Amino acid sequence: MISKRNLLTPEKAATFIPILISSGISFLVIIFFVMPQYYKSNRVSLELNGLIKKKNNLDNLKLQYKIINDKFDKLNKEKLMITELISGKSKLDTLLAKLGEIAIKNNIEFTSIIPKKFINSQENISKKNNIKTKNKKKNKNELKLKVDPLLVEGTKKYEFDISFKTEYVNLLAFLRELEFQDNVILIDDVNILTSSKNSNTKDNDNSKGKLEVNISMTFYGQI
Repeated sequence: MISKRNLLTPEKAATFIPILISSGISFLVIIFFVMPQYYKSNRVSLELNGLIKKKNNLDNLKLQYKIINDKFDKLNKEKLMITELISGKSKLDTLLAKLGEIAIKNNIEFTSIIPKKFINSQENISKKNNIKTKNKKKNKNELKLKVDPLLVEGTKKYEFDISFKTEYVNLLAFLRELEFQDNVILIDDVNILTSSKNSNTKDNDNSKGKLEVNISMTFYGQI
């Protein structure tokens, strides 16, 4: 009976004590080494995933920047093309010199060139903004009539009253050649009178006689 109740014998102790010690050591190793390394590994993994996500976002931002930059370059080129289409590559002195060349070529005798108004694009934009501020309740079509749609950024508008004498055929050639200039030239009013010298002649033919011409012109040139 005594031998049955004696559960812990030296033989059993020799077996279980090493197991208990190794289990305790394993437990301590898990608590103090394995678990910290596991949490550290998870933290590193999360940081790595975050960096990968940021890198992907950075790549997307670079792609978006490239797309936006390409669009900006395209719009800038279109803007430059529109500016050159309206104003050409000429400034006021060049325009007047060209006008003189065309006049000489077509036997135009200038009597007066009177500048009326110079307006640059910034003045036009300011005027447009003031109109919008003061007339918010007005019809949009009214606002459009009060600003010049051709006076784009980088351009300037020159208004002149020009008077000259010429023959009818030369007048047509002069006006036709103005149409083919690089810059936009608008003709607002054309007043034509027969010269007093030719009005008393027997053969009053406007195609051959001298005409007195007054034209209101608008030139668009670069600032």
